[in-house]
Amino acid sequence: MQGVVYLGKGMFMRTFDEVFAIAADRKGGAAALEALLEPSLSGADFAANVSDDRILSQFARSILSAGFNWKVVENKWDGHEAAFKSFDPGRVAMMDDAWFDALLTDTRIIRHGTKIRAIQENAVFLTDLARENGSAAHAIGTWPSTDFVGLMAMLKKRGSRLGGNTGTYALRFLGRDSFILSRDVVARLVAEGVIDKAPTSKKALSDVQEAFNVWMDQSGRGLTEISRVLAMSV
Repeated sequence: MQGVVYLGKGMFMRTFDEVFAIAADRKGGAAALEALLEPSLSGADFAANVSDDRILSQFARSILSAGFNWKVVENKWDGHEAAFKSFDPGRVAMMDDAWFDALLTDTRIIRHGTKIRAIQENAVFLTDLARENGSAAHAIGTWPSTDFVGLMAMLKKRGSRLGGNTGTYALRFLGRDSFILSRDVVARLVAEGVIDKAPTSKKALSDVQEAFNVWMDQSGRGLTEISRVLAMSV
């Protein structure tokens, strides 16, 4: 079938150019769509532009915003930066009981004990990654985009409260090349026959990764741009 890619296992999907054309038609043309696409970083570029303290800061912001009014978190963020000592992973990883107890009564921040503890646990996680890879930014940046689902599985397994969309959105806000399985992206993947519902199983996530890898090969674009095109095609 012209313009359709066969993935095997009974899966067919449109080429990236066709999906791009659908999105462009909805957004007023190819130039208008291109203007909406976000640049992203991976590999050495990510490690060179993002420090480990900024990764911990964004993990903390995403965790605190989950299920909470993000505007309140945003308005208090300077207080969080001060209270968590600029999110230096080494210092936060060594948080003692006195510091933890002080945070529970610190009106500058969101006083949620379980999430505060998760921030400390992620500081430990990031210091471990840094010890293993030179920096956590290097480990995250050089993880292949062709195995982005593997990166997310690693964050979920080794990090704290970074499963679901929390870790994914944190990486997107940091500028790391990524896809987000938003409602619209999932709808496009379903329309293309890649999955039949929001992916949660390892097989479904593997199928999603395979589809993105095909579209990356076809287009020369990264995950972020492809993800945005898929979202805007619905």
